[in-house]
This record gives sequence, C-alpha cells and structure tokens, in this order.
Amino acid sequence: MDLKERISKVIAYSELSLSEFADEIEVPRSSISHITSGRNKPSLDFLMKIKIRYPELEWEWLIEGEGEMLKKAATPVEIKVAPEKPKSTSLPDLFSLINDEAFGITESEDRIEIEVPRESKITAPVIEKEKISDSQRLGISKPETIMQSTDNQKVSIKKIVFFYENGKFETFEP
Repeated sequence: MDLKERISKVIAYSELSLSEFADEIEVPRSSISHITSGRNKPSLDFLMKIKIRYPELEWEWLIEGEGEMLKKAATPVEIKVAPEKPKSTSLPDLFSLINDEAFGITESEDRIEIEVPRESKITAPVIEKEKISDSQRLGISKPETIMQSTDNQKVSIKKIVFFYENGKFETFEP
C-alpha cells in the first residue's frame, strides 16, 4: 500500500469529508486533493499534523506502511505493592521528617505561616538628578579643531559647482 492510499485510509478512518479533514489537521484543502489524486507527495510536516491530530495511528504504518494502522490497546499491567519495611533506628531521611510525631511536628504547626516582610523598612536615599531642559546642551564635548595658518599658503579655486532648482548642475574647473 503506497502513501497516497494510507492517507486515504486515514481520511476514511476520520469519517470526515476531504475539506473537513483538511480543516481538522490545519492544512490547505488543495493539498489534500493533490495528495489523494497522486499529483503531490505529502511532506513530513503534513504527516506530523496527521499524527498529532490522530495519536492512535501507528507511526511506522503511516510512514512505511508496516504493521497495523492503529496502536493496540495496552494490556493492563499488574502493579505489585511492596510490603512496608519496619522503621529503623537510623537517622531519618528528608521526607520522613514531614508530619512525624517523633520530631514534634504536627499538622497544625506545619500550616502556621510566619509573616516575613518582603522589603526592608529602611528607605533608600533619594538622589535628585539635575533636570535637563530642551535648550540645555548635553554633556557631549566637541573636538577642538586646530586651525592652521593660511597666511603663507597659496589659495586657489579647484572647482565651482552651480546647482539649479530643476535638479541640473554645472561644474567649472579653472
């Protein structure tokens, strides 16, 4: 039995129409049509959505076509209760201390709640920060530029660029 036939068998098992089955496993309706017609093969994501919605299906059967379609009901397992061990005189473990009369703890004492403050009563000192107004500068320092003297240097024009309002420009190089 090929994968397409196993998908069709799962749809028949669900007793839903193709569109209802697609809605049930949250896939597009067209993908069900394409898979059942043999046009496309189902993806792993598609098969996992079927398995999540129908956990009673055997994964081996769905993927490889081996075994039975549905999981067999688990046979009840007989649970044997071990006989109670006699109490030893050694030190008790952590759980034997709970509600043990030998240690003087009773159920009523176990339920007493002690009110412990969650926060200290000491208040932290309030530090006032300097308020910054919109016109006040932030503490960003400007790098100082070192001015070079241009007295001894020959200055010449390298390029002149005119920008016009229509987006055009002209460049002049002397």
